Amino acid sequence: MLGPGGAGKTRLSQETAEAAAEAWPDGVWLAELAPVDDPDTVPEAVLGALGARETVLRGAGAEELRAADRTGGDPLVRLTEHCAPRRMLLLLDNCEHVIGAAAALADHLLAHCPQLTVIATSREPLGVPGEFVRPVDPLPDPMALRLLAERGAAARPGFRTDADGATAAACAEICRRLDGLPLAIELAAARLRMLTPRQIADRLDDRFRLLTNGSRTVLPRQQTLRAVVDWSWDLLDAAERAVLRRLSAFAGGCSLAAAEEVCALPEPADGVTVDSLDVASLLGSLVDKSLVVAAPGDDGEMRYRLLETVGEYAAERLAEAGERAAVERRHLVHYRELARITGPKVRGSGQREAIAVFQREYENLRTALRHAVAARDEHEALCIVLSMAWYWMLKDLRSEARQWCELAASLGPDPFAPPGTRAPSLAERPTDRPPPMDDEQLAEARRGVSLVQLAGVDNAISAWSTPQGKARLRIIADTYRPGMPQTCRMPGTLWLFAIMLTGDLEQLYAVLDETVRASRVHGAEWELGSALHTRANLRANSPEQVADALADADESLEIYTRLGDDWGAAEALAARGEANERAGDFAAALEDYRAAVEYARKIGAQSQASLLRARYAGSLIELDRLPEAEAILREVTSSGREMGHEATPMARMFLGFVLGLQGRVDEARQQAYLVREDFSSRDVAVFGGFVHGTLAWLDNLDGDHYAALDNGLTALECAREPLSMMVAPQLPSSHLTAIAQALAGLGGADAARDAARLLGFQETLLPKGHVPTVMERRNRALTEQAAREVLGDDAAYRAAYEEGGGLTLDEATALAESYRRAHPPT
Repeated sequence: MLGPGGAGKTRLSQETAEAAAEAWPDGVWLAELAPVDDPDTVPEAVLGALGARETVLRGAGAEELRAADRTGGDPLVRLTEHCAPRRMLLLLDNCEHVIGAAAALADHLLAHCPQLTVIATSREPLGVPGEFVRPVDPLPDPMALRLLAERGAAARPGFRTDADGATAAACAEICRRLDGLPLAIELAAARLRMLTPRQIADRLDDRFRLLTNGSRTVLPRQQTLRAVVDWSWDLLDAAERAVLRRLSAFAGGCSLAAAEEVCALPEPADGVTVDSLDVASLLGSLVDKSLVVAAPGDDGEMRYRLLETVGEYAAERLAEAGERAAVERRHLVHYRELARITGPKVRGSGQREAIAVFQREYENLRTALRHAVAARDEHEALCIVLSMAWYWMLKDLRSEARQWCELAASLGPDPFAPPGTRAPSLAERPTDRPPPMDDEQLAEARRGVSLVQLAGVDNAISAWSTPQGKARLRIIADTYRPGMPQTCRMPGTLWLFAIMLTGDLEQLYAVLDETVRASRVHGAEWELGSALHTRANLRANSPEQVADALADADESLEIYTRLGDDWGAAEALAARGEANERAGDFAAALEDYRAAVEYARKIGAQSQASLLRARYAGSLIELDRLPEAEAILREVTSSGREMGHEATPMARMFLGFVLGLQGRVDEARQQAYLVREDFSSRDVAVFGGFVHGTLAWLDNLDGDHYAALDNGLTALECAREPLSMMVAPQLPSSHLTAIAQALAGLGGADAARDAARLLGFQETLLPKGHVPTVMERRNRALTEQAAREVLGDDAAYRAAYEEGGGLTLDEATALAESYRRAHPPT
């Protein structure tokens, strides 16, 4: 039975032997080898155990052996003579410190005693013929919690691990961080006499001082957690100790290649040289000694990790050896190179494998970034951040991207500080070669990280609406020129965000057109696919350009599928789906979104898949398949609460439409409130317009026309923002329809006449070729009906409607505002 110290090997071996004792008529015998100091005395110790009644678990023959002359003859010979004729089970407990002698004894006895069975407990195998190794793994979570509950109740009567949510969480954390080791859990349970579970969990970073109050009746090396690990450490040779302490630099395990590079120091502080070629065999030895856990990774290769307790101990030893800085540097270099080489593969045919690499090594990459930031090594930090930026985007790890970008940016000057500097044209990326970077590449790396930051905070519109924000956007926009190599690829393509936030639609089109052209000239296929689907998204907002949007999306899809880029294929299909929606072909849009979801799921892009499913449900609404749409949207919003993805607001908006269209106004209003709550600390003009527009629609359905007027005007104000006009040019018309419906509902000929005028005006705001949605059609019809009913004269309605066509947006807004002033909202 093989396992780390404190895993419960002794207890399990004894329970196993007791349970099967009937199979050995000559007894089950325990030989405790922990007190044995001299390997040469192992046979004598076992002989003594067999002759002492107090060590017999079950069996006959003790009296016979006790009566023998113990001073005569070789102990091994006497032991063999005694065991040879008997069918018996011998437990050799705690063999690791005399492993050679224990192995020799077992091998000899098994060869000469045909009916003998041996169970040995050790931290490494005996390595004798016929040995079957049974790992004694740490307890799984439910069993670990059960042990903590039992031992905790013994230490503090009435204690329960499930007493409340906070206690349950703390107890689960204790068991997890103590690796499910029974001895460690028992030591923690003893501390419940003076500390709460949360206090214990919070102090596990200093576990060796905390867990020191073991039973006085057990062996000294089992009375404290430190003593347990000290026992294993003392049995290692110098090279094994060197590798073990250096393994503590890893987080989440490591590959053999990483261990070979990091654990082999050219000039070790203690003078113990470990060649990289020897690391594999030393790792094997540490695995055998239950100090390193080896398990196959998702790539089919073995990965090596330390239990948290062993890792903390090894980290202490690493610091004591004076090697921490050197080992952390080797760790940083290894994982920087892994990120630098893997980063470009996240785009293209190697996408899935590259994503798997980043997922597998994510904790090590975060650790490497921490080392770089702590050392204030700007070159290394920038290199890793830029290499991982696309992965963060694909996996919707925005907070991670934001955190690391801020830390990396803090190591150098602001690349977009006033008055700004024009960037030179650079064919090479800052990450194409290992650091250090030259001055031009360093400056470009700083700009790249700042652009990733910009893309990550695009939900704070007001930050860019201030004079300072607008000035900074202008500096960023003027830093590059369209068609430069770096603006055709990540992260330079994020330069588009600055131009988009300025609201300069003409410049945005010009930049995209030039990016498409330059990508074709340079033969950059992936970059061409990216530029095409981005331009398709923009063109899809204009009904007149739907055909061009479809052509761009089709070409982008062909490029991405040929390159094997699942993310890109999903984005191209989404762009085509949006274009089909604008053309009114919702059945085709449905198929595009369905296919896009499948591509996103292939790479585990959960947020992208959820967003696409919400768009899919939006097309279902237009096809009057409301129950299907509702089921999908509820699933998306439910998973969004758990995962925090950005699809949730859109899904809630669509769900509000579904519910409102079915007359379930209160439920629909609740969804709108949830969207507003989600964005209470984030001012996204587009979503703000949607929320207030939806509330205006629902207010009208409820007959609360004053509230509808107020919400409609607020929505109209949001919709006039440049960014909102860029991505949803139809919204002002939609909001004016809601305002007109509110006026018609107020009663009185004047209000109804003004409602007709607003209906006539909103028609002029619609983009040419606009295909109205089912909601727009319904609201338009209801508003016209209400106005006609009040006016009662078709000629009067037509006259007002035609008069409205001559209004300006400011005049229409002022007209509606006059009613709000006359009836201020409560």
